[in-house]
Amino acid sequence: MNTELESKVIDELKSIFDPEIPVNIYELGLIYKVEASVEGRVEITMTLTSPNCPMVDDMLDEIHDKTKAIEGVTDFQLNVVFDPPWDKNMMSDEAKLELGLL
Repeated sequence: MNTELESKVIDELKSIFDPEIPVNIYELGLIYKVEASVEGRVEITMTLTSPNCPMVDDMLDEIHDKTKAIEGVTDFQLNVVFDPPWDKNMMSDEAKLELGLL
């Protein structure tokens, strides 16, 4: 496990915003898991707010491009899952506050 690389990936994910909600995908709770090996292989498991998101390809491309550009990343795998399904309780308190839910 490479916690330093995982932290860099998480920081980068915080710069990517859901196209429909003005909150980054990490604080929104869309990222379920970030794992990085000592060899630099990164695996991200995430979900979407809606399986029918019209901008999903753009968002996934941005995740891919930004993650691959991080120094130390040698390989990258992105897994999109819908179990468990996303709901607003997965958002951080920061995200809830930004959206007026707190």
